[in-house]
Amino acid sequence: QVQLVESGGGLVQVGGSLRLSCAASRSVYRHGWYRRAPGKQREWVASFTSGGITNYADSVKGRFTISRDNAQNTVYLQMNSLKPEDTAVYYCNARILERTLMYDYWGQGTQVTVSS
Repeated sequence: QVQLVESGGGLVQVGGSLRLSCAASRSVYRHGWYRRAPGKQREWVASFTSGGITNYADSVKGRFTISRDNAQNTVYLQMNSLKPEDTAVYYCNARILERTLMYDYWGQGTQVTVSS
């Protein structure tokens, strides 16, 4: 199993920045960040695979950056130029491939609030 601990959320003004962290208990095949805004479905934000490939949702391209510290098994989400639409609970996801099986694990979530 994988234990995930998130941190870094908080209150910011429009245009501000935050960096979210997700510490994993072991290396994983893929890390992803997701968010859920009030009244909306969960949305994929960014991902980082074991091969170093990064992907971003169109809504955050150019503003958010996902990175990974392999030695510490930690993934980060640097969020710049924040907008009120970014307000949501952010969740870290870790995917493990074990033989032919896939397993997903989730962090506890961290609140990001951007005031207008």
